[in-house]
Amino acid sequence: MAEEQKYAISKWHDTAKIYDRLHALIQVPPMTIRRDKMKEYLDYFDTKCTKSRALTDEAKNYIPGGVQHNLAFNYPFPIAIQKATGAFIWDVDGNQYIDFLQAGGPTVLGSNYAPVREKVAEVINESGPVTGLFSEYELKLAKLVNRLVPSVEMLRMFGSGTESVMAAIRAARTHTRKRKIIKVGGAYHGWSDSMVYGLHIPGTGRFESKGIPMGATGNTEEVFPNDLAGLRRLLIRNRLRGGTAAVIVEPVGPESGTRPVYKDYNQKVRELCDEFGALLIFDEVVTGFRLGMGCAQGYFGVKPDLTVFGKCITGGYPMAGGLGGRRDVMMHLSAGIGGTGEHAYVGGTLTANPLSCAAGYFALTEMERTNAPVIAGRAGDRLTKGLQEIVERRKLPFVAYNQGSIVHLETAGVMLLDFRHPLQLAKELKPRNHMMQEMGAAYMSQGIITLAGSRMYTSMADTDEIIDDALRRFDVILGSVEGT
Repeated sequence: MAEEQKYAISKWHDTAKIYDRLHALIQVPPMTIRRDKMKEYLDYFDTKCTKSRALTDEAKNYIPGGVQHNLAFNYPFPIAIQKATGAFIWDVDGNQYIDFLQAGGPTVLGSNYAPVREKVAEVINESGPVTGLFSEYELKLAKLVNRLVPSVEMLRMFGSGTESVMAAIRAARTHTRKRKIIKVGGAYHGWSDSMVYGLHIPGTGRFESKGIPMGATGNTEEVFPNDLAGLRRLLIRNRLRGGTAAVIVEPVGPESGTRPVYKDYNQKVRELCDEFGALLIFDEVVTGFRLGMGCAQGYFGVKPDLTVFGKCITGGYPMAGGLGGRRDVMMHLSAGIGGTGEHAYVGGTLTANPLSCAAGYFALTEMERTNAPVIAGRAGDRLTKGLQEIVERRKLPFVAYNQGSIVHLETAGVMLLDFRHPLQLAKELKPRNHMMQEMGAAYMSQGIITLAGSRMYTSMADTDEIIDDALRRFDVILGSVEGT
C-alpha cells in the first residue's frame, strides 16, 4: 500500500504559516456575529428545542450543571440527543444535525456503525457485557493492536483515557525510579490529580486545580508548545530534582492540534528523552487510529515508549481506554503475581470487559478493511479547503486548517492566549470565550454539531455531498459576522 494511502494526512501543513495567521487573529478585536443575526440563531433554540430545554432544566435538579459530560455543555443550553447514525445525529425534538463531534473523535467509521453493532450484540447475547473473567477478545484486541502499532508490544485495557494516563505515569515512575513528569502547556491528558495542570492555556499551572492538594501536582511541570529549548532546560534542571520519568505529548499538538506542532517536533522530543533517560509517552486518545491505522506515531515515524489510547480503542463503545508500549515497562502493570521487577498497582473491575474488547476488535478490523481513516481524512481535506475559501472570500481573519480528519476553524483564538501576555489574557479571555460559544450555537442552529465551536472530526460517513452541504451552512453563518 502506498504511503499516501496509509495515513489520513498526505502532506503535513506549513506550521509556520498557520501560526502567522493564528497570531494575527488574536491581534485584532473579536469579529462577532451581528446582533440581529445572533438573536435569530438563538431563537432557534427557544422555538425548535423545547423538549431538550425541558429535559436539561429538570436535570439540573439531579445532575450538577444538568449534564454528565463536559462536551455536552453547549450554549445557550445542552441539547438532548435521541439518535445517531453515520454522519448525522437527531435530538429529542426531531432536529437533524451533521455530526462533526463524532463523540469527541473515536467514531472514525461514523456513529453507530451497523457491522460493529451487530457483532457486539452477538457478544452481549452470549456472555453479557461483563463477567469479571478473561475473554478471548482481550487477546484478539491486544494482538491486533500489536500488529497495527508495533511499539505496543503489550497492551493493558482501562476504563478511560484518564485512567490510561494515570497508569502510564505510574509505570514510567516505577520503571525509571524518577519523579518528574513534563507535559506541554495547554494539552489535555485527562482529569487525574497530577494532570490537571497547565490545562487549555499554556502557563496556567494550577489555575484549574481546585480541590487538588499542592503535593499532587508537585512533580508535574509544563513547557510551552514547540519549545524544545525550554524542554531541554527542564530536563537538565530535573537531574538535580528527582529526575524526569517521562515527557507526555499529544503528537499533533495540544488540544488535538489547536496549537500544531512542527513536523520534526516529536522526533526532537524523542531524542531529548533518550539523551536524558526519560520515557516518551504519546497521548493518542484522539489521534489513535484516526490519522491512520498506525496512529500518529506511524505517520511521524517516531516510536514512543508508551502509548495512551482512549475511546478510539473501542470504536467509541464504553469502558474505553488502554495503555500499550515496551514489554519491559508494561510488565510493571502485570495483573496478579506474574509481573517482573517492581509492581505498579492498577485496577478497574470493568476494564477489558467482553463488550469493550469485542467492540474494539471489530471496529479496528472494519477500519482497516475499509481504509476508514484515509476516507475520513479526505473529507477533512474537503471541509478545510471549503472553509478556507469562505474565509478568504469574505475577507475574515479566521483560520481553517486540519490534520487529516481533525479540522480546526479558529474564529475567536481563545486557546491561542497564554500567560506570556498576561494583560491580553486577562482582558480578552472571557469575551473571546463567549464569542466561541456563540459561534457553536450559530453552527448548531444551522444544523451542524462541532466541538466547542472550533473543532470538527470528520468520519468515513461524510460523503462529498454532506461536506458540501455543511459548507453552504457555514457560509451562511460566516456571512453574518460583523463587517462582512
